[in-house]
Amino acid sequence: MSEAVFQQCINPNCNATYGVEEHLFACPKCQALLDIQYEWDKLEVPDSLSWFEKRWSTRGNKLDFSGVWRFRNLLPFCPEGKQVTVGEGQTVLQQCDGVADYVGMDKKTVHLQYEGMNPSGSFKDNGMTAAFSHANMIGAKVAACASTGNTSASLALYAHACGMQGVVFIGTGKIAYGKLSQALDYGAKTVQISGDFDDCMVQVKEVAKQLNMYLVNSVNPFRLEGQKSVMFRVLEGFGWEVPDWVIVPGGNLGNSSSFGKAFTELKALGLIDRIPRLAVINASGANTLYDVYEKQGIRYEGGHYDRAKVDAYFKNLDDTGYKPSTVASAIEISRPVNLAKCLRALEVCNGVVREVSDEKIVEAKAVIGKNGLGCEPASAASVAGLKILRDEGVIQPGERVACVLTGHQLKDPNCTVKYHMETAGAFSNPPVEVDNDLEKLIALLK
Repeated sequence: MSEAVFQQCINPNCNATYGVEEHLFACPKCQALLDIQYEWDKLEVPDSLSWFEKRWSTRGNKLDFSGVWRFRNLLPFCPEGKQVTVGEGQTVLQQCDGVADYVGMDKKTVHLQYEGMNPSGSFKDNGMTAAFSHANMIGAKVAACASTGNTSASLALYAHACGMQGVVFIGTGKIAYGKLSQALDYGAKTVQISGDFDDCMVQVKEVAKQLNMYLVNSVNPFRLEGQKSVMFRVLEGFGWEVPDWVIVPGGNLGNSSSFGKAFTELKALGLIDRIPRLAVINASGANTLYDVYEKQGIRYEGGHYDRAKVDAYFKNLDDTGYKPSTVASAIEISRPVNLAKCLRALEVCNGVVREVSDEKIVEAKAVIGKNGLGCEPASAASVAGLKILRDEGVIQPGERVACVLTGHQLKDPNCTVKYHMETAGAFSNPPVEVDNDLEKLIALLK
């Protein structure tokens, strides 16, 4: 298998390759991101996606129970028996006509891919099972990450599952308690530094390098392999038919990057006949991708994108001391490490990028909750973005759309309570105060 699976630099001027036994988070030669690549003709790949349905009948096997590893033929970097799984990926694509009505779509067109059903409550488990499986392959002892919350919770859970030490870097005051509580409960060593996620990311990369820690942020290409499975399950939910659009929140851009890679591979393998369009939604207070892609017009161009322009953009952020700020803390990131891979995904998927205000995010979150699926604020950016794209006429009312909801409602309950009790928004549902009097209670509830 090692001959058919390798790591490769995504810089077309480099294209250096490395073995899967190496732990790298950048190309040693040019510092560009790495991909996991496969020589598919040397591997066993089914001739139809429906082939994977047979694994529903063998769910006593923990790999077939996993919503990631039952698709292991499509991420075949890990030898059988080395996978680390805690039952991730038991998620459901749910049709939601209430959300369709809110955004101006036809009935039966809008579907919500609810990743909050994962063991740690977010989509991160899809990637973490893959990253820790690779860590297990190469004998790593300590895993580390920078986090706005969900990554730390997932790292702590998977480190515990395989007996590794987990180390989490978080920024001061930049993590929701629902997420922090998980990292603390699962036993991770939590280090809080002065700064935000971007500052933590700079530090953890250097610490991991000097102390030989296994880095599990989405700069890790093996983690992104696991996140491809979100789209496998979306296709499964659509009866293996390709939707017209996939809409996803954009933070560090690992999901969008992995989705683009998934569809590229599936199309090349003849397992799908077309690639859906992709919309990545930034919060207005953390809108780097929107600025770069929609305002400055930077395109991937087969890997030959304007690196100097991107570098100048990030230098300006540094020079001006810019710090992102949004209620959607999970995507409060201004220096996304996967920018290049996301630009590639947008090219492959004929994609668009939009930004949405905090007000629109919490409103969309309330609509999603009213229709039975509570989610964290960042998740709701996908629905808020769909509404904008529908208002603009970019998405037509009869097109089939999958909105990815990245995390569970209880990740950040303070935001929910504030909206309903203080904001007085269009969908607020505050409690009604009444005296402790039976007659008044009955009169109120008649």
